[in-house]
Amino acid sequence: MSETMKAVGIQADAPLFLEDVAKPAPGPNEILVKTAFSGLNRADLVQRAGAYPPPPGASPILGLEVSGTVEAVGDSVSRWKVGDRVCCLLAGGGYAEYVAVD
Repeated sequence: MSETMKAVGIQADAPLFLEDVAKPAPGPNEILVKTAFSGLNRADLVQRAGAYPPPPGASPILGLEVSGTVEAVGDSVSRWKVGDRVCCLLAGGGYAEYVAVD
């Protein structure tokens, strides 16, 4: 059974809602950030309106800016450690409890 987390979901012509999604695991060159704050970016608003699809391979979850605390690090990560406070620019996924960042 995989771990889950809460994330903001979107559907056309419907209010935003919370949904359970799989909690990401950091890849070898990624850190797992426990989200404290997410920024509201103009691109999030345009994506929410259906006029700006996420880039190929990006998370369908809104959120391009996030700050929080490193919860886990990938095997090849040496710059960051668990407990570090970070801010990140993302291709998506910031409106969730956790996000994997490279």
